[in-house]
Amino acid sequence: MSTTQPETKTGIAPAAATSAEGRKNSRARAARRRKGLVLGSRLLLLVVLLGLWEVLARTKVIDPFNFSMPSKVWDQISTWVLHGTAQGSLGEQIAITLYEAFMGWIIGVIAGVVLGIVLGRIAFLADVLGPYVKVLNAIPRIALAPIFVIWFGLGPESKIASAIVLVFFPVFFNAFQGAREVDRNLVDNARILGASNRKVTLQVVVPSATTWIFTSLHISFGFALIGAIVGEYIGASKGVGLLVAAAQGNFNPAGVYAAMAILAVVALVAEGLLTLVERRLFKWKPTGHGADR
Repeated sequence: MSTTQPETKTGIAPAAATSAEGRKNSRARAARRRKGLVLGSRLLLLVVLLGLWEVLARTKVIDPFNFSMPSKVWDQISTWVLHGTAQGSLGEQIAITLYEAFMGWIIGVIAGVVLGIVLGRIAFLADVLGPYVKVLNAIPRIALAPIFVIWFGLGPESKIASAIVLVFFPVFFNAFQGAREVDRNLVDNARILGASNRKVTLQVVVPSATTWIFTSLHISFGFALIGAIVGEYIGASKGVGLLVAAAQGNFNPAGVYAAMAILAVVALVAEGLLTLVERRLFKWKPTGHGADR
């Protein structure tokens, strides 16, 4: 009996470890299959939609002059890449629009986070400034773009201002809500340990609100691009928005769609970078798809 018992005990652990390793590998394979299936389905949907658009335009079911077709859009993008645009190289137009959007995004995010945290922490300021913030948020901010062009001219400043006002409010409201939703037990424990208001804000409130803030960052960069494009569309000397305006003025729908496709790629790249940063910062967050289980 004494000789067989150790063998039984030593035999259980390797079996359990092997079983756990097998389940882990199975989950990893299932995750890879699902990721491949999702990517394949996305590509298939894109191909079907573009193919349907091309067929409907070539068969005159839809007016090819007004709706253009994917092949002409691709030709327009190729022409811009190889020969440039009337305003300069395509890379220059993209760089200018990205600069305006990025600067507006950075300023809008910083202002939204700071003011959102401050008003979330100081109830008196929130009560005083709350109605003004709501009124400003109710204003159609795209309509401010012509005013910014009058104020700041046709340079990048007017586009940056348009991007700022579009970015600020979603970031502000998320930061404000994140500051309000902080676990009171964490704040009380920090105060018991002697933390000042400044330390509570920086070491408890801000980290707790980070998830809320990152949620707004995903959509806010798209808003920054919209602000820059609208400003360029109204008045500019360079930029992707000017390409849209020029294409529209020349009755060139392929040029309009080409500029939109370029913007979509830029927005997707920015979204991917933000998602990568978020995953690195929040490795502890579960990433499973509960709806599929």
